[in-house]
This record gives sequence, structure tokens and C-alpha cells, in this order.
Amino acid sequence: MIKEVTHMSRFSRRQFLQTATAASAALCATPYFFPQKAFSADSANDRLVMGCIGTGSMGMGDARHHSTFADIVAVCDVDEAHALEAKNNDRVGKGKADVYKDYRKVLERKDIDVVSVVTPDHWHIKIAIEALQAGKHVFCQKPLTLTLEENQLIRAACKKYNKVLQVGTQQRDDKSRFLRAIRMVRKGLLGEITNVVVGINGAPTSDALPIVDPPSTLDWDFWLGQAPKVPYRENKETKQGRAHYEFRWWYEYSGGKFTDWGAHHVDIAQWAIGMDTEGTGPSEIDGTNSKHPVPYENGYTTLDDRYNTSHEFDIVCKFPGNITMHVDSTSDNGVLFEGKKGRIFVNREKITGKPIEENWDKDLSDSDYVDLFKGKPVENHKANFFRCISEGGLPVSDVFTHVQTMNTCHLCTIAARFGRKIKWDPKAEKIVGDDQAQSFFARQQRKGFEIPGSASDV
Repeated sequence: MIKEVTHMSRFSRRQFLQTATAASAALCATPYFFPQKAFSADSANDRLVMGCIGTGSMGMGDARHHSTFADIVAVCDVDEAHALEAKNNDRVGKGKADVYKDYRKVLERKDIDVVSVVTPDHWHIKIAIEALQAGKHVFCQKPLTLTLEENQLIRAACKKYNKVLQVGTQQRDDKSRFLRAIRMVRKGLLGEITNVVVGINGAPTSDALPIVDPPSTLDWDFWLGQAPKVPYRENKETKQGRAHYEFRWWYEYSGGKFTDWGAHHVDIAQWAIGMDTEGTGPSEIDGTNSKHPVPYENGYTTLDDRYNTSHEFDIVCKFPGNITMHVDSTSDNGVLFEGKKGRIFVNREKITGKPIEENWDKDLSDSDYVDLFKGKPVENHKANFFRCISEGGLPVSDVFTHVQTMNTCHLCTIAARFGRKIKWDPKAEKIVGDDQAQSFFARQQRKGFEIPGSASDV
């Protein structure tokens, strides 16, 4: 544990910097321009103190990267096996970190400045908001939210509390591929954009999964959180089940591929076409061409013993400017931008198309990349997170643009569940002319696991 006097001597300096962060975030000010130098936190006096909440496979990966910039003193997971692995990892807990099952114990600690939240999706917003209320900076994995209501809750919280929240959408730091594509689209090099295809692949399906006892190390009731209390299910041979990585294929805890990969690729698409600010978004979302591995009635599955998220789909979203965006399961994983002058395709492995082959962007300035990073150097998104804590300003994967992405992702999910077109008012943030679909704006939360506050009083 770091000595209290050392922590307090650093805290006054950070408090000043955090006030600057809040001011810039609240005002959405013009970005500051800093020297193009990679951020580091080598000095002991500059290193923050961190707690990691959720230490499964993704949580461990994030924690190892966070350890470059912060000292991890606490690890927390409802599965004791995950927490102990993190404690004993030579880059994470280093055998010294305190172990917790209840995340609230981490938030209570006054010595912890920042938390990493890498839990199943249905836990993200409750923990993130309570962490902000506790005075912590927050790194939270994508998709940030479970419902349209949660988008409003976290946006309101980030406007109120003077802390930095970075979303784990790491594609936003890929200069050679995704940022290059976005820059070309925003600069008009492809001409007027008419169509975007967002390929996110289909979701897996399962047979009926048997009810079995949860692992002895897992607190299943706590894992369920706000979701309905149900038995633990798992096929021991196929490793298919309700918990850990497989939660993604249950609407109770996630949105399937719409939120899992949509949080990445829909984000890139909307960033490029300028649909990433509050009040923007699609006006119509057509879920007619979608299939589920289980029968649905009135938006709800009639079976509860197998994966239930859509596995085949082509959701058609209509945006202002006569732009159509297909979110589908059959196209190559990535984003295709089609303009009146040219087209490009981009994913995590490549960027292709005639505009790339002929280097149409050769005369563009590298300052455009800094603009995309809100005036910060283009660097790893975790370095960007810690830089923003130190220097002020919004991180590249900020809450305000992310919730615009998640509005579209959640609307795709709702349209798919009903198998019909729905209309969306992006300024009012409301499904219009369809009370049944609008009833999916929020979900009932299990007693004792409610998310604090509402969009008006977080």
C-alpha cells in the first residue's frame, strides 16, 4: 500500500487537473493542443492508484495494460477464481492486491483514484455511475449500456461529476485503418455518402442447456444483478452457458452481436458520417429481416433454456441525408462506406478500395488525426485515458459519442425482437408511434440491484 502522505501529496495536484477535466467536458470546449509525445507515468508521484472490477479474460487483459500507468491495489470479481488469478498475476496484483467479491468495497476506498469496470454488460452502468459518485475516474468496457434509458443515465452522470470516463472501444486509436477511413469520409473524398454496410457476423446458437450447479467459486445471484433470478445453465461439454463470456447471447444481459460488435463498427460508421452528437441518429430502423434461434411473442422469447439473441439479420437504418446503413450478419466483418465518388472497406486487418490504392488522401494533413483525438496525440486509448486524467479534456472514446452509437445498437435489437420497422425521434430520444416497442426503452431491475437515480436527477 502506498503511504498515505504520498497519496495525499499527489491528490491535491490531481484534484486541480480533474477540475480542468470537468470544465472542458461540461463545456465541450475547443480541444487543447499538446505536444505529440506518448503519455507515460513513470514517476511514482504521477502514478494513480487503481481498482479492477471484473477480472475475467478481458478484464485481465485490460488490467495488464492499465498497470503501465497505475498501481493496482485491489481486484474484484464475483468469481473468486478470477479475482485470485488477477491478484497473483505479475503485472496486475503482483501478489499484493486486496481481493474483493463486492465492488462496493473497492469504491469505498479513499486511496483508489480510478477503476476499471470489465463486467458483463448488464452491470456496467450501475457500477460506473456509483464509481463516479464515489469520486473515481472510470474505464468501462463496451458496450457501455444495456438499454436506451441507461444511455441517458450515464450521459447525465458524466455531465454532473468531475471525472473522466473512457469507453473500451479501442478501434478509435487505429490511425492506419479506422481513423484513416473516418478522415477520408469526413473530408468528402468519397463524395456524398449514400450507403454504409456494417458487418458484425451472426451470433451462435445453442441447444437446450441443462440446469446445473454454478461453479463453487461463483456467486451466481450477485452475478445476475439487476436481471431476473433464474437457474444457472451450462453444457459442460460445449462450454455453452449463461455466465462469463457466453452472457453475450442472452438478451437478459446483453444485445447479442448488435451490441457486442455493433459497439465497435456502428461507432466507426456513425463517427464518420457525423451521427455521433446528441440529437442525431437514425429516423427508421427496419428489423423485418431478422431471425432468432427461439420463438418470440410480443418481443419476448417463449423459451428460457437456450441462447436467444438474433443470429441472422440485416437491419436497415435510415439516417438524414438519404444515408442508409445496413447492420448485417452476412457481410465481411468491418465497415463499407459507399460514396458517389468511391468506396472503401475497413476492418481490424485492412483498409481497401480504389481511394486507398490511389492514395486519395495523400494531401491531407496529419492534424486531422489530432482533431479526431480532440486535440490530443494519437496513441493507445488507455494512454489517452490517463493523459486526460492528467491534462484535462475528453478522451477519444467518450461517453457522449458512445451513447449515440448505443442508441442505434439498442434500436436494432428492439426492431429485431419485434421483426418490424420502428420510428425513432433522435432529438426526443423516443420510439414514436409504437408504444409496445417504446416499452423496451428501459427494463425492470431486480430489487436490491437498481441503478441509482434517473436521467433528471443522477
